Amino acid sequence: METLPFNPLPAPINGRRSKEDVRSMLSSELQDFVGKEENHHILDYICRLPLEETEIPEFHLKISRDMKSIKRPNLIYPVAEGVAIHIYPDKEDIRNYYIPIEPCLFQDVDSTLEAVEKSLIDIISSLDVDTKDPEEKKILLKKALKKVCTIDKNAKQKADKRSKGLDEKKTVQREKNNKQQSRFIGNLNGAGNVFKTKKRENIRVTPDEFKAIEYLMIRDKLGMGTIQPLLLDSNIEDISCSGLGRVFVEHKVFSSLKTAITFQETEELNSFIIQMSEKVGKPITYRDPIVDASLPDGSRINIVFGEDVSKRGSNFTIRKFMGIPTSILELVDFGTIDYTMAAYLWMMLKAGMNCFISGETASGKTTTMNAITTFLPPESKIVSIEDTPELQVPHKNWTREVTRTTRDDSASDVSMFDLLKAALRQRPNEIIIGEIRGVEGNIAFQAMQTGHPVMSTFHAASVEKLIQRLTGDPINVPKNYVDNLNVVIIQSAVNIPGKGMGRRILSINEIVGYDSVYQAFNFMDIFKWDPATDTFKFTGKNNSYLLEQKIAPRLGIPENQARRIYLELDKRAKILRKIHQAKITNFYDLFKILIQVEEAGLTS
Repeated sequence: METLPFNPLPAPINGRRSKEDVRSMLSSELQDFVGKEENHHILDYICRLPLEETEIPEFHLKISRDMKSIKRPNLIYPVAEGVAIHIYPDKEDIRNYYIPIEPCLFQDVDSTLEAVEKSLIDIISSLDVDTKDPEEKKILLKKALKKVCTIDKNAKQKADKRSKGLDEKKTVQREKNNKQQSRFIGNLNGAGNVFKTKKRENIRVTPDEFKAIEYLMIRDKLGMGTIQPLLLDSNIEDISCSGLGRVFVEHKVFSSLKTAITFQETEELNSFIIQMSEKVGKPITYRDPIVDASLPDGSRINIVFGEDVSKRGSNFTIRKFMGIPTSILELVDFGTIDYTMAAYLWMMLKAGMNCFISGETASGKTTTMNAITTFLPPESKIVSIEDTPELQVPHKNWTREVTRTTRDDSASDVSMFDLLKAALRQRPNEIIIGEIRGVEGNIAFQAMQTGHPVMSTFHAASVEKLIQRLTGDPINVPKNYVDNLNVVIIQSAVNIPGKGMGRRILSINEIVGYDSVYQAFNFMDIFKWDPATDTFKFTGKNNSYLLEQKIAPRLGIPENQARRIYLELDKRAKILRKIHQAKITNFYDLFKILIQVEEAGLTS
C-alpha cells in the first residue's frame, strides 16, 4: 500500500487547477515527457501535489552522483514500465521520501480488477502451450487482457466519479484474491498463444483504467508486487522492510530514503512475505521461518517470517543485483580508488597473488571484487563459489558454482566447503569465493599453499581483526599459513565532509610473514586513505615487499634494480588514465581494452 507524505488534491477535473494550467507551469522537458500517452498519470500526480507547500519538482531523465550534495532534493526521474520516481523532501527528518509514481496510483480499480481476474482465469485456462519465459508470459497476459476488456473512451464521466479519492483498502481487498492468483499463475505457466474464446460480456474500462489494470496485473502476477518499482530502479542498492511500517531503500545518489510503500497490518505483511517466498521457489513456513534466495533478476533476498522470531513482524532485505558490474574506472569516478591503486591491483592479480577484500556489511566489497576481475589474465579458467550468486566475471572460461540447502530428504545439502574441495580438482587458474565465513576458509588456505590463487571477500574492519578471525573458531587457519594471503584490501562506507556517504578503500596492505618466535604477523599498508583531504597516499612507495621481492623478479628486473618496478606501476596507472579519458568505462569494454593492451606489449 502506498501512503503519500502529503494530502493529495482532488482529481484535476474536480479541483481548483486543470491539467492544462499545471502543465503550463512545467519545464519544457517535463511538458514533453508527461505529454506522451504512457506518462499521462505522471501529470495527474503533479496536479495533485500541494504546490502551496512544495515547489514543482525538477525533472531529470537521468540522475548522477553529482546530485549527492543536494540537501533537500525535490525531483522526478523515470525508471521503466511507466514508473517514475519522486524524491520528495522532508524538512523534519534526515531521510527524504521515495515515491513511486505508478499508473495505478490514483485509479480506483479494485472492483474492476476482481472481475478482470475472474475472466482471465477462464481465458488463461484455455491456453495450451508451455512457456516459462517471463517476456512471453507478459505478452500472453497483455493479449488476454485485451480479450476480456473493452476500452471505452466515452466512459470518462464514470471514471471521474471513481477517481475522487484513493480507496485506502485497495491492497487489502486484492489480498483476498490470493487463491485466485495462485491458480492464475499456475495456469499462466502452461500458457501459449491459442485463445479458445467463450461467450461472455467484456468489461468496459477507460483508457486510464485499462493502463492501471494492465500495470497491476503484470506487477502483481509476474513481478514482485508492491515493491516491483524499487526493483526496476537501477539507482537502488538495498531494499529493507523491518516489520510493520514503511519500506526503506538505500539509494546510490540520495542515500537512505523512506518509501511511500507501507505495511500497516500483520496479515497484509505476512501474506506478501508468503507470496514472495513462493515466487522465489522457497516457500516459507513457521517451521522454516528464514529464507535466503535469489529473485528472478538476480537480486539477493533474506526473509524472516513470523512474530515469534521477529518482534516487529515479518521482515525482508533485498540486495539489488546490478545489471552490468561497476568497472574499476567507475570506482575511480566515485572516489573509491585511484589510478595508482588500480594499477597496483592489476599487477598483483596478473601475477597470481592471493587477495581478500575485507570490510563491514554494505561497504562495497563485492562491487570491488567484481571490478578487479577484469585484471585477471583473460586466458584464465575461473571457478567461483557462492551462497547466493552475485559475482560477475568477464572471462569466457568461468565455472559458476552455488551452494544448495534443502528442506527435506529428497536431496543433500551442498556447502561452500564441498564446492571448494570440488574446485581444487578442476585445475582452476583462479578461485573466487563469494565470502569466507567458516571451515571453507581452511580449505582456501590449503589451496593457496598448493599454488591456486584465491580471491574472496571477508567481514573484518582491519587487518588485525581479519587475522584474528582467520586463526580463530570456526575457520582455524594455522598461523603459519596466513602469509599465503598476499594482499588485503580494507574497504568501508564513510562520511565524507561536503559529499555525504561514500565508499572508500581505506588501505591496501601486504602480508609479509609470520614470526613464530614472537607469534606476530608482519604486514604493511601500501596505500592509505586520508580522510582530511579525501585522497590516497602511496605510503609503500619504494618499500613494497610484493612489488620488489615477488613481481620485479618475474619481470626480469635484477635484484639491485628492483625499484624499477615502480616505473612499471606508473606506466599502468597512465594507461588506465588514458583509457578513462577516452571514456571507456563499461565493465566489459574495459576488459577487452586491457586484453588489447597486454597483447600489444604496452606493459612489461
